[in-house]
Order: sequence, then C-alpha cells, then structure tokens
Amino acid sequence: DLSIVDVPAPARAPGFVLVNNRASVISSGTERSTVRAAQASLVGKARQRPDKVQQVLQNVRKEGVLATLNKVREKLDQPKELGYSSAGVVLQADAEEARFRTGDRVACGGADFAVHAEVVVVPRNLVVPLPGAVSFEEGAFATIGAIALQGLRRSQAQLGDRVLVIGLGLIGQLAWQLAADAGCTVIGTDISPQAVSTAKALGLSQAYVRGAEDVEGACRELSDGNGVDAVLI
Repeated sequence: DLSIVDVPAPARAPGFVLVNNRASVISSGTERSTVRAAQASLVGKARQRPDKVQQVLQNVRKEGVLATLNKVREKLDQPKELGYSSAGVVLQADAEEARFRTGDRVACGGADFAVHAEVVVVPRNLVVPLPGAVSFEEGAFATIGAIALQGLRRSQAQLGDRVLVIGLGLIGQLAWQLAADAGCTVIGTDISPQAVSTAKALGLSQAYVRGAEDVEGACRELSDGNGVDAVLI
C-alpha cells in the first residue's frame, strides 16, 4: 500500500548531513517498478529480483529455512521510502565538515537517503553544494543528471561519434542531450511514441519508435553501414 505518514525526523550519525528538503524528483519509471514489485506475490518478487533469490538461498544454507523465512517476512513488512534525488537546506552536519554549514543550499542523492520527505539524512559523499543561481527544483535533478552523465562517460563516446540511446525516459532524455552537446551524432529509440515525440520536440531529429520503425536501418544509414560507436541503454 502507498501511504503518506508522519514520522519522527531521522537522527544524524557522524559522516551524514541532515537536510530540510525543498524539492524532490519523482522518477516515475523507477518508482513505478518499485511499487509494482512491492505489490507482487512472493513468486512475482522472485521473478523480478533473482539476485534476492540467491541471497535467500545462501541464507537458508547458513541459518536454515525457518530463520530465513522469518527474516524475509520481517524485511517485507518494513516500509520502503520512494525517491533518490532531492535538494534542500542543511540543518546539521559534522563540525569538522568544511563543505557544509547550517543554512547551506545543497543537492542530495541516493536511494533510501534523498527520499520524498520533509527531512532527510544523507551520507556526506552524496551531498553537494547548490549554487545560488540554481533553484531547488533544478537542483533536485542533480543525481539524475549525474546518472545520465556517468553513462555517457562510461561509453567513452567522443566528438563526432555516433551514439544510440535506447530508452527515452527521464534519464534517456538527459543522456541524449548531453551526448549531443558533447558533439556526438545521436539516434534515440523507445517503445513509447510519447517518449519519442518528447525527444523530437526537444531537438532530436533521429528518434524512432522501436517495433514500429526501422531503428537498425536508421543506424546503418547514419553510419554508412558501419554501425554506431556507442550504445547507452
């Protein structure tokens, strides 16, 4: 069940920053999948998260079936906060932490930390100062922008490269714009016609609906038959 609840403000441990959130981003794809997984049966959960199944099996070998079953039930009963990218004002930080003082504007990141809440506690390495010219609403996108940028960096795409972006959701839209700004020729694709239309409206002329249009043919044509240099999924 989804619910909005009043809870005590989190306690701050050393190495963490206590922040009064002013804005947080709803990452619709990630959060929808989290809710869908939470509402699934145990079999459905297992199908969606085979990595967790392996953890359960390892725990059975170490602690037995009954102890593992109790541990799984206890875990499934715990509330799960949504959100992972926010911005706000520092309430408290370590006295020796030179980067942050009470009242400083910051952007925060991290699942289970930069969640949709009035007050959050975030590890200091997931908090960055927010420039005065950047609004809280814009700053709340810092983590999502960093994810898109990290994908582009890992691809090692360079000036003039042809880059295919598969998936034009929130992060995909940022990723193709970063690639284009870096001097790459970009092709985008998604199964959603709406996502493709959004990309085209933002300036991506080479955007195609996967399954309805020939994405591979477009890649071959754009690259003189050589294929793309990098793919971001």
